[in-house]
Amino acid sequence: MKKPAFGKKSAARAEQPAEPSAAAAGAAEPAGAPGTAPGRSAGKTTQSLLAAAVVLAAVFGIAELRPPAGPAKADGGAAPSTAQVERTAAVCPQPFQGLTGSTTLTAYTPPGTGSATGGAGWLSEQAAPVTPPSAAPSAPAPSGSPAGAPSAAASGSGAPATPAPDKNAAPADAKLTLGKPGTPATGPASNGDAAPGTGAVATGALAPGFTVSQTTVVTEQRGTGLSGLTCTPESTSFWFAGASTAGDRVDYVSLVNPESSAAVVDIKLYGDKGLIDNDAANGITVAPGSSQSVLLSTISKGAVTDLAVHVVVRSGRIGAALHAADGAKGADWVPASAEPAATQVMPGLPADATAARLVVWAPPEDDADLKIQLSGKNGWFTPAGNESIHVKAGMVAAVDLGKVTRDEVAGLRLSPSDDRHPTKIVAGLRVDRTGGNGKSEAAWLTGSGPVGARATVADNRAGASTIFLTSTGDAATVKVTGSAGSGGGTPATKEVQLPAGGTVAIPAPEPAGLNGVFAVTVETESGGPVVAARMLALPAKDVPMFTVQALRDDHSTVQVPQATQDPGVVLR
Repeated sequence: MKKPAFGKKSAARAEQPAEPSAAAAGAAEPAGAPGTAPGRSAGKTTQSLLAAAVVLAAVFGIAELRPPAGPAKADGGAAPSTAQVERTAAVCPQPFQGLTGSTTLTAYTPPGTGSATGGAGWLSEQAAPVTPPSAAPSAPAPSGSPAGAPSAAASGSGAPATPAPDKNAAPADAKLTLGKPGTPATGPASNGDAAPGTGAVATGALAPGFTVSQTTVVTEQRGTGLSGLTCTPESTSFWFAGASTAGDRVDYVSLVNPESSAAVVDIKLYGDKGLIDNDAANGITVAPGSSQSVLLSTISKGAVTDLAVHVVVRSGRIGAALHAADGAKGADWVPASAEPAATQVMPGLPADATAARLVVWAPPEDDADLKIQLSGKNGWFTPAGNESIHVKAGMVAAVDLGKVTRDEVAGLRLSPSDDRHPTKIVAGLRVDRTGGNGKSEAAWLTGSGPVGARATVADNRAGASTIFLTSTGDAATVKVTGSAGSGGGTPATKEVQLPAGGTVAIPAPEPAGLNGVFAVTVETESGGPVVAARMLALPAKDVPMFTVQALRDDHSTVQVPQATQDPGVVLR
């Protein structure tokens, strides 16, 4: 794979002071110009300099009369205000590689309480950038018109001027559009090995809480399963734990660049012996508006049972996702982990899990000694026989937890064995469910943050969704709302009480008269913090197909700092 070339910047040369411009010099002609006396030029320059001095004197005089206020004190300054976001974007990966399936995209924005109006939400394949196309160029001025003269359209005569494009409107080639908050929009994605990724954008009233889900059902005999994920914003760093290139595993990273400039990406793999160095994994160029898949077996230098994957973007911004397929044992997207942290919490362990494998990465700077805890119906406890895990610096460690949930729903937490020795880690958990005929399916969980004020998952089906709620600290009260269906229905809401450190699972509240798919929103009303996950289960051909997605804070509001005028800045 060819690496991009990087040129060295030459040392900056010392520049001579620039001559005053004509405007700065009172529009005087250059000294020595034909028909211009040198004395006249010098006189005008002197007048210009005197005028500039008068202006500066006036400015400094004002500053002297109104001295700058002292720095605002932390306890006396104006508090920042809260404002709703006005634009939200996400990237969905290539629908599928190597297997035949049907993929559905679902977009949703919760009903808002702010003052924002208008706007639009849309999904576009390989959008580059994900904004409406530019307007056609204006017609040239008529022949013989003086340079700089206004056109006929601008002067009010002739054809009207072409209006500027509305950056808050969906483009004409959008694959899917979202009509209004509170009602999801859903439609099929392209399928096959050449299917592109998707860019998603929402503006105005549709931006706060905008969420997109991608769900794929595969019914091939060799790979029957359900793969789902919540599409993520563009970024420059993505962590995944739980990948593999051993046995029947076929894992790949999907890179999608929805921007108008190329991105350069490195994929770093870590195994039980540390970093797997491979030049083929570095300097991968992703063209603008394109999607690219990288099979991990081509860059892992042999079979590796447990991998942590770090996608690092050198230039630009991309969307990245990792898909794992284990032959007939199951397949799913491996969710991107929260950033490395000393404590990682993974919600969403189903009660009927028949196997669980924990994969943990530690940074090169230090080993990690971690205690393993489960959140049950009454709080946190340590599973017998799986109390801790040790991870060497820069390496990956894994442990089979077996049927760790013992027929109860749970969340899993990793935290330092010694609070005085915290090490930032990345963790993932593979969960298997097995049907009565022995056929199995797998899903992957990952470290996740609290839902905060509100979090949403878009694609839910009648009788198929379960919501897992874990209070990681104090007791908490949350509100769970099922939206109207994409084809109709009345929203339904349920309030849930969580004990301190406890986990509760409930069927997703379904809208009355449901038609189509619906979204589920979780809001923290008191106590907490709370982490949450949604399991979508669609059994088919005796296979217990399922997928699990964590619900994450939708960051629908931002803090806006207060600012005041300060003329005294000219004295500093």
